[in-house]
Amino acid sequence: MVAQAQSAASLPDAPTPAPHAVTLRNFAQNFGRDQAAIWTSPFRLSEGQAAAGLFFVAATGAIGSEDRDFMRHHFLDHTTNDHANTASTGLTGILVATPVAFYGFGLLHHDAHAQQTGLIASEAMVDSLAVNQVFKIASRRERPTLDDARGKLFQSGVGFDSSFASNHATVAWSSATVIASRSNSKWVKLSAYGLATGVSATRIVGRDHFPSDVFAGSAVGWMIGHYVNRHHSHDIL
Repeated sequence: MVAQAQSAASLPDAPTPAPHAVTLRNFAQNFGRDQAAIWTSPFRLSEGQAAAGLFFVAATGAIGSEDRDFMRHHFLDHTTNDHANTASTGLTGILVATPVAFYGFGLLHHDAHAQQTGLIASEAMVDSLAVNQVFKIASRRERPTLDDARGKLFQSGVGFDSSFASNHATVAWSSATVIASRSNSKWVKLSAYGLATGVSATRIVGRDHFPSDVFAGSAVGWMIGHYVNRHHSHDIL
């Protein structure tokens, strides 16, 4: 059942040509291919994937309808907010640094799997960040700390600092998903997803984002992490 759910919720496979090795030299080329596949994926959705997509949109809307009320009544202590902001930055930093550590370890010990894990996780983070940035530019949503947490969309003054969706959550979940998917250790999986969950939670507690911002960012990171890992795991260094 879990495998079926992941398959339904993930991005559809792209009609790609011969595999392109996951290397630093091919990073930019693979990024371009990933972006083309991600943005054209709605045209290749299966029935199950389409249903999962509709569920994602509906869930984001349902959570968003409670955003203002939730943020107006919770996490109003500035000290708690500051600690949460520090924690979210630290946890995200760990998930950004871990792929680099994987790649460095693999390079030193001639471990192709570790090298590939580091590169795939890095590619997933860049891919998901690029997609999420488009959402930010399009939504232009105010942060929870503004205008009594109304979270109004399409505000010209927001610029690139849009609240929707959370970049921290997106990057954290894309990295964690690749690391967890490529490990057989339940402790590695638990640690990766636990850190990503911590990032998501602290972005809300710190009043940096509304719950719907974090939900959307986490889902984008998770889906793109699965897509990039599935698309490149068969490539050989």
